[in-house]
Amino acid sequence: MAKVAFIGLGVMGFPMAGHLKAKGGHEVTVYNRNPTKAQAWVSQHGGLSAATPADAARGQDFVFACVGNDDDLRAVTIGENGAFAGMEKGSVFVDHTTASADVARELAAAAKQGGFGFIDAPVSGGQAGAENGVLTVMCGGEAEVYARAEPVIAAFARMCRLMGPAGSGQLTKMVNQICIAGLVQALSEGVHFAKRAGLDVEAMLEVISKGAAGSWQMENRGKTMNQNKFDFGFAVDWMRKDLGIVLDEARRNGAQLPVTALVDQFYADVQKMGGRRWDTSSLIARLED
Repeated sequence: MAKVAFIGLGVMGFPMAGHLKAKGGHEVTVYNRNPTKAQAWVSQHGGLSAATPADAARGQDFVFACVGNDDDLRAVTIGENGAFAGMEKGSVFVDHTTASADVARELAAAAKQGGFGFIDAPVSGGQAGAENGVLTVMCGGEAEVYARAEPVIAAFARMCRLMGPAGSGQLTKMVNQICIAGLVQALSEGVHFAKRAGLDVEAMLEVISKGAAGSWQMENRGKTMNQNKFDFGFAVDWMRKDLGIVLDEARRNGAQLPVTALVDQFYADVQKMGGRRWDTSSLIARLED
């Protein structure tokens, strides 16, 4: 059992922190910008809440975070009353935010100067994966620090792997989002085509999902896309944030991502349709508008 803090209790962080307490058996202190969320977590799971990220981090072996973006991450780490001010020497900060590789490297350097470890560890699996404790975790950092963090991360992960030095977890998550963007657009076009062709869409999906076209997106989102239901987790606003990070990195490293750039613009169309909080499968809506 370790002493653990969790900063950020959104749709991902709330259940992840819960697994650290219930499945991991750790002593957990939570912090959330909106204290009502922290109070609700303590009421449900026990443990403690803290008034600031620095207070949450004091005396902990591991401090986890899952917030919105680079600016949010800086605010809860190196901002006023940030967690880094409370980190113990030899402790480990694990960041599950999907953010830029640059901010991961920046915070890893600050952590090293402060005498504690840092792992960038974005996740894939969505709200359902967080709630069921079966997330995929892509990590960047030093091998010795990762080896200490991995058994604790295991409370909510089915796959966790060190991908390289600081920033490598974020770069791997970028690849994940590139692949998802292309898959969802292709699935949207397939379902749209099937409707126009007069096929039984659910029968079509059942057949082709067992062949080379099969994917997680098809199995989990194909039928709901056909039903115009888009309330299943990861929102379009967040996908656009992630694809913006991807395209910024591609401009730096010279990668050519024509499909990703196009799908990003398609998601912008969905936002204009009022779908900012629809899930990512809502790409089909712009084809049928």
